[in-house]
This record gives sequence, structure tokens and C-alpha cells, in this order.
Amino acid sequence: MPHHRIPGRTRASAAVLAAGLLVPLAVGAAPATAAAPQVTCTSAKAGLADRLTKDITAALKNRKGTVAVGLHDRKTNTTCTLRGDQKYDSASVVKTTVLAALLWDAKKTDRKLTKRESDLATAMITKSDNASTSTLWKQLGPTKVKGFLKAAGMTQTVPGSGGYWGLTQITVRDEQKLLGLITAKNAVLSDNARAYILKLMGKVISSQRWGTPAGAPATATIHVKNGWLSRATHGWRVHSIGAFTGTKHDYRVTVLTHGNKTMNDGVNTIQAVARAIHKDLNPAAPAKTSFVPPATPKEEHPAVPQS
Repeated sequence: MPHHRIPGRTRASAAVLAAGLLVPLAVGAAPATAAAPQVTCTSAKAGLADRLTKDITAALKNRKGTVAVGLHDRKTNTTCTLRGDQKYDSASVVKTTVLAALLWDAKKTDRKLTKRESDLATAMITKSDNASTSTLWKQLGPTKVKGFLKAAGMTQTVPGSGGYWGLTQITVRDEQKLLGLITAKNAVLSDNARAYILKLMGKVISSQRWGTPAGAPATATIHVKNGWLSRATHGWRVHSIGAFTGTKHDYRVTVLTHGNKTMNDGVNTIQAVARAIHKDLNPAAPAKTSFVPPATPKEEHPAVPQS
């Protein structure tokens, strides 16, 4: 399973900065502790917002790290948000954005993807292949990536510089916008492009289908992309975005986390939230088989070009 490591020089710089930030607190008065953000939900369905607020909050009780959550269900006009505007290092979640940008750019000249591009895109999404991502990221370049983000209204997303696509800054709000574009007709992505993205997200290899799909109803079609990255500060970043479609389903879920001690800590947090959401949205539907968190990768692979 791919894992994304930031070079030691970056780790060291982050550690120095973190150490420097501790000095003023040691000599000054302790800052006031701000109240923790709360889950907020709204819904057109009676009682659903209250249930979701209660159950997501319970799922996060005693969880370590910092968690951001987004949910939107078109069928019941239900939305939930927690830390919607907080930025996280994207890790491999950005690969869905890379594919969307590629298809958006191709649409401008009314062309189909080449076989090479299609092969790279398939490896990037279904296997989270880093080399394929680096190739497409370089092909697009900053101008086209930023052009797509502007067209998509993803104003909070900041592409990673210097080829570091895994350090793209993302938020729940923008990831939910992206999933919204992928799952409904719009002027940014063609219907064929949307279908292609959903198809690849539906074919992610089994060892990477953890996260937001946990507890999904058996009647839903699952589309997922996950990301995981360890750095010297904020520990493990572990993220999952998922779209759940079908005759009875039309909703999207984003859970972003950092500050996890281990990768599995992040996976377990995401899956606890996902199970609560799926249960409340589909109280009468049997859930799919539980997803077992993967073993922490033994090998580390670079997230950026080495040249």
C-alpha cells in the first residue's frame, strides 16, 4: 500500500518551528482555551439533524487528533459540518482533484483522454499510485490545476508547491464541493467525466476501501478515495472522501483527520463517524460487511518527484 513520506529536511524544519512556538508560552500567561468546535446539522427530514448531531458527536468522543466532517444528502436535504474550513495536508485525497482537473482541461478542447492518460489515471485512483500522480501533476502544471479549482469554486484549496502534491491544503468544504460536482450535472465536468471518476472510485482495490464506506448500506454503490501521510508535526494525516449513489441513495461524506498517533487510529476515527452517518441515513437498510483497517505500511514511498 503506498504511503507518503516528506523528506527529512522538511521534517526537521517543522520540528524547529514547532519548538520555537513553544517559547512564548513558557514565559507568558497561559492562553485561554477556546471551546471545541461542535457538529452542526440541518435537515428537511424531521428529527434527522438531531440524531446525526448526537451520533457523530458520540462517535468522536475520546478520539485523539483533530477531525473535520462533512455530509450532504440530497434526498433529505441534510447537511452536517465540523471544522469545515480547517486546512489539512491532502495526502492522496488530492488524486481525485488531479483527475477532475485533467478531465476539465480535456473538455476545453473537446478531446478524450489518451490511453497513456487513462492508464495513469486508473493507477492513480484505484491503487493510489504515486508515480502516476506525479506524472499527471507535472503534465497539468500549476496554471491548469488552479484553473480547475477556480472553475470548481474550490477557493480554500491551495496546491502543493514544488511538486509536493501530497501537501496540497484541503478543507472539508472544498472536498464536499468536489464530490458534489462529481455526483450531479454541472457546467464544470461533463457527464462522461463524472461517470469516469465515479467508475474509478468504485474500483479502488480492497485494501484501500476503508474509511467512509464503513457501515454503508448494501443497497448503495460506493465510490471512495483515501489518503494517509505521516509527518513530524500533527502525526498521521488520515482522510477519506466517499460518494454513495444508487436508486435510494445520493449522499457524500468527507472526514479529514490529523494528530493521529498511528494510521489505524485515524482509520478507526473515520469509520466510527461513517458508521454513525450511514446508520442514521439508512436506519432500515442492512449494512455491508465491516471494513477492517489496514496494517500500517511497512515501506515508505515518496510523494513527490525525486528529480
